[in-house]
Amino acid sequence: MPSPFSLPPRGTARFAGLDLLTSAVIILDDKGCVAFANTAAETMLGFSLRTVRGQRLSSMLVNGTLIDELFADARRLEYANKRLDFQLHRPGRDAVQVHAIVTVLHDEPRTPVLLEMQETDQQRRIDREERLHDQSQINRELIRNLAHEIKNPLGGIRGAAQLLQMEMSSPPFAAEMNEYAEVIIKEADRLQSLVDRLLAPHRRARIVGDVNIHEVCERVRSVMMAEYHGGLVIARDYDASIPEFRGDKEQLIQALLNIAHNASQALGAHISRGEAEIVLRTRIVRQVTIARTRHRLALELHVVDNGPGIDAEICDRVFLPLVSGREGGTGLGLTLAQTFVEEHHGTIDFESRPGLTDFRILLPLP
Repeated sequence: MPSPFSLPPRGTARFAGLDLLTSAVIILDDKGCVAFANTAAETMLGFSLRTVRGQRLSSMLVNGTLIDELFADARRLEYANKRLDFQLHRPGRDAVQVHAIVTVLHDEPRTPVLLEMQETDQQRRIDREERLHDQSQINRELIRNLAHEIKNPLGGIRGAAQLLQMEMSSPPFAAEMNEYAEVIIKEADRLQSLVDRLLAPHRRARIVGDVNIHEVCERVRSVMMAEYHGGLVIARDYDASIPEFRGDKEQLIQALLNIAHNASQALGAHISRGEAEIVLRTRIVRQVTIARTRHRLALELHVVDNGPGIDAEICDRVFLPLVSGREGGTGLGLTLAQTFVEEHHGTIDFESRPGLTDFRILLPLP
């Protein structure tokens, strides 16, 4: 008679619910080998169940001895369940802080062990995304109203300056007055250009079609490589299995280009030494929450640079309009990128420290 714990393949009713969980769930057999892993566990470990079934979980981790110790204690029935926090070190990937619950399934002849893990910074990330989303909605309304209020008097100021310039053709102060009028016209034009940029996302109608994210990345890469002939490497790290999705290709190109341009400007010193690198990375992630909505599949697009990092003083304000980390910057690039991403029902966030800045765009996939 087969063991009551014999595991059916994924997709059966018995385990269908586990793939809906945001927590990573792994069931170990009596030898400490993976008998089952849900979708969240596959994402956390970076392996599929098909490739890891029957392998020891500890062998897949850099700090696998901790898992061996937990498993050994469970097999000795030293606890029914145990909670602990630790860092999960995965080969070739950043370590993540997780909260784990280890449960002994006492009714099983082979005393299998269930391990549930959840990233402890996941809630912090969700809270930050929600805050940025709300902030973005307020910013867009503020920008649109402010830009319209500025735009109306600007035309009058410029027109009046031009009339003054035509009238002031007689000496003795014609040259001096003409110079003042020219200053007014130039400054009015500069403000007009700024207002046009603020209103750009609200003017152009979206053109929705099938989008291949790697065509978007390649267009941005070509533009950047043409601008920087040497000193800057733009590396590709693509997941070719990512499907096409519906979206506005030009908006996504502009969003990605704005982020890449920000990165290249921060890399000025590295470019002069020939040490600058930007990585465009695409991945599929499963069971993620984007803008308060749960999605089965999503595209994760990273723009990673090896620059000095974002100044800590502006990290919380980096997506606000007119906030810039460099002298002479308009502070609109990331604001517009956020607007375009959110129009695709996605989110944008970043992590930054000296030597690494990683902007991450999440877009839902069908």
